[in-house]
Amino acid sequence: MKYIFYVVGIFILTLGISLTIHSNLGTSPFDAVLVGLSNHVGLTVGSWEIILAILLVGSNSILARQKPEIVGLITAFITGIGIDMWLLLLNDLAILWYNQVVYFGIGLVVTGLGTATYLHTNFAPIPVDRLTLIIKELTNKSIFFSRTVIYLFFLVLAMLCKGPIGVGTLLTVCLGGFILHFFMPITGRILDTILNTTVNDQNGKLK
Repeated sequence: MKYIFYVVGIFILTLGISLTIHSNLGTSPFDAVLVGLSNHVGLTVGSWEIILAILLVGSNSILARQKPEIVGLITAFITGIGIDMWLLLLNDLAILWYNQVVYFGIGLVVTGLGTATYLHTNFAPIPVDRLTLIIKELTNKSIFFSRTVIYLFFLVLAMLCKGPIGVGTLLTVCLGGFILHFFMPITGRILDTILNTTVNDQNGKLK
């Protein structure tokens, strides 16, 4: 059951990412880097998700002083597929100015929900999300703080890559960490209840 929530969380996350990209109002700094590289170098957005994940696995290993978390590449691979899939499916949607606002708003909230859901399964976080947790532990600060630090770092990279930076990027930097921080305890309580109920039911059947 845990792995089902893991996959569901990733696909919720990638839907949110794709909605923000499709809104053309600006994406999160990390996603802006992916889109900028895709537009100016080639390959798909999802492919760059995987490539950057490989680099982040190495940097996370150095920061955390532990072996590279190779299993995190599984999540990055599924995330890359999810992003490309949703972008393809959303490609035919008409974009009007008011649709842009709606798509971005939903995308921002859905991204936070999906991230909180799959992170709570504690199985192979995307390297950039693992970096968030590492910074949180190293600084002894909140998820909001560590997420914002990462967003600011990738914002600089996004500018260099000429990614889609706009008002949406600013909103993501300001609200992304807060939304994730908001959803973490909520999804935690819900998933713990479901998972514990499932375990109890299975144990009951074995008796």
